[in-house]
Amino acid sequence: VQLQASGGGLVQAGGSLRVSCRASGRTFSNNAMGWFRQAPGKEREFVASISWNGGGALYGDSVKGRFTISRDNAKNTVYLQMNSLKPEDTAVYYCAGGRRPYSGKSVDGYASWGHGTLVTVSS
Repeated sequence: VQLQASGGGLVQAGGSLRVSCRASGRTFSNNAMGWFRQAPGKEREFVASISWNGGGALYGDSVKGRFTISRDNAKNTVYLQMNSLKPEDTAVYYCAGGRRPYSGKSVDGYASWGHGTLVTVSS
């Protein structure tokens, strides 16, 4: 699966942004999808994941209640809606293709990675 993320940009604190990730490949709808992020000088951090059919979602503690992950299998696309953004949300956001229908929070659960899209939140 090849992944292409888009939709990043500059937004003020308190604002909203939606990033998207389009996948190519026949296995998209069979497996979970995830979003991770990495800020300068920090390790890659789990943000959210969604099961193969959209029936289950997991969120990192730092984004719970503010971010929502969704997917459209007909369009081979996964979305991350980010609300109430904070400066500490500034990072490169990566989408990832899961190895299984439910892939959890660990990077080890994901086999395919996109190039990432930069989200910058100004204070």
